[in-house]
Amino acid sequence: MNTEIETLQGREAQGLASPGRRSLLVGSAGAMAAVSLLGFVPLARAEEPKSLPDYAAWKERSALIVHSANTMETQRGAIGAGVVTPSDRLFVRNNLPAPDVGITANPDAWEVRIEGVKNPKTLTLGDLKQMGVTTVASVLQCSGNGRAFFPHGAGGTQWSVGAAGCVIWTGVPLKTVVEALGGPAAGMKYITSTGGEDLPAGVDPKSIMVERSVPLAALDSALLAWELNDEPLPHTHGGPLRMVVPGYYGVNNVKYVKNVAFTEAQTDAKIQASGYRIREVGKKGSPDQPSMWEMNVKSWVTAPLETGRKGRNMIYGVAFGGTKALDKVEVSTDGGKSWSQAQFLGPDLGPYAWRPFVMAADLAPGEYRIVSRATDSEGNAQPEGRMENERGYGHNGWSDHGVTVTVS
Repeated sequence: MNTEIETLQGREAQGLASPGRRSLLVGSAGAMAAVSLLGFVPLARAEEPKSLPDYAAWKERSALIVHSANTMETQRGAIGAGVVTPSDRLFVRNNLPAPDVGITANPDAWEVRIEGVKNPKTLTLGDLKQMGVTTVASVLQCSGNGRAFFPHGAGGTQWSVGAAGCVIWTGVPLKTVVEALGGPAAGMKYITSTGGEDLPAGVDPKSIMVERSVPLAALDSALLAWELNDEPLPHTHGGPLRMVVPGYYGVNNVKYVKNVAFTEAQTDAKIQASGYRIREVGKKGSPDQPSMWEMNVKSWVTAPLETGRKGRNMIYGVAFGGTKALDKVEVSTDGGKSWSQAQFLGPDLGPYAWRPFVMAADLAPGEYRIVSRATDSEGNAQPEGRMENERGYGHNGWSDHGVTVTVS
């Protein structure tokens, strides 16, 4: 297997047929109202808990698929056509149980240690707010989004398309903080962030702690965020303070961040050393394999989901380029045999945000396989199929992500 992370953008394989469908009427105002409640679900509904865990009880239950207490997916149909994902519909993914909610009672008192700089220092969130502020729109996406489509049964949460959302982060640029502390020390190559979750006694911390390293180049865009969608960062999503690395997979956006260190090497914590690595099916993770850092170009259809009416149908979806801006999105109603360019909806919130899209299609009665294909500003286009890998990471193949629609 090619060990370059760029293979996530280029390897093609035969796509799967749609593993499941869900009803939706298209072509009327009622259709889009239904979109907010219905979505593609690859799991048996009977297995899904009926209520949300206490720390996420404020979420909109009807918009979520609850896989576990730590994993909640946005329904495909609940994604809608908006540029910003409402916080109460945003997916949830925690590698460890969240710390006590009391940490958000006095957020300005939260402390973060900055190391690997010329003048190391512990700063409070209140201190950070006096150093600078910026706002960035960025896609937040789990590395395993699309895992449900892998035929080998990749271990982990069986996400379809809903382990992603586009949100607005507000905080201080990490570069501003580092410059105030004299800049990174000589020879540093990585930014290593450590989460503030409580670790059980008697267990090697490195085996379970959330500690991630990203290349130093991320310093140009990273921020320490204390707001999500113009509200104080909720405990559910890492409040009071979270490391945000726009364009990088969610695991690198460390919640409850307590320590940020500039380091010569990547952390040896298991989540970095062997976890979140691209490897062949059946192989174990190791530090020499590509890490889940920058996201690849991706799109998927959000409506219609199963049925439409003959005549004019509006096909909706979302697309993003990871760390690159989008150039275009094309839509096919015949499974990729022919393509037509879609139109972007709403304002462009920058290269890290997604772009909702729409395309009108006149459809006669029959069955249609509707797929979308995004291309970024550097010409990288979604491949047709998956890059097979043990953990089902980085799936951006357009074939699997399509929907089969019956028009009558």
